[in-house]
Amino acid sequence: MIGPLAKSTGAILEKRSTLDFPMEKQALPDSYRGKLRLDMSTCISCRACERICPNKTITMVDVMTDKGKKVMPQIGLERCLFCALCEEVCPPKCLTLSKDVSFNEVEDKRALLKRPEELE
Repeated sequence: MIGPLAKSTGAILEKRSTLDFPMEKQALPDSYRGKLRLDMSTCISCRACERICPNKTITMVDVMTDKGKKVMPQIGLERCLFCALCEEVCPPKCLTLSKDVSFNEVEDKRALLKRPEELE
């Protein structure tokens, strides 16, 4: 049987189980879902993402592009489940979930409402 002193000494010599955050970052799996990204040049304004969203966090808004006015998705990140249904249903695959996990602290939740221009 190992004594308490031997256990303590062994624990000190073991590899750490935590990371030195923020200098060290945990490796994310391939299936990780982070912030939404929108390729405005390929969006066809089909509204499929808006219809499929279970939390109704996607609304379509008017945006001026070089080809005129189009409707594109605006995302309310405060309600987003990161379920990826919008990504799956998007015909041109212009709406994707990235691995970006850097969500900034906000004092007003209106800052979490992202217009299409902010999703690029």
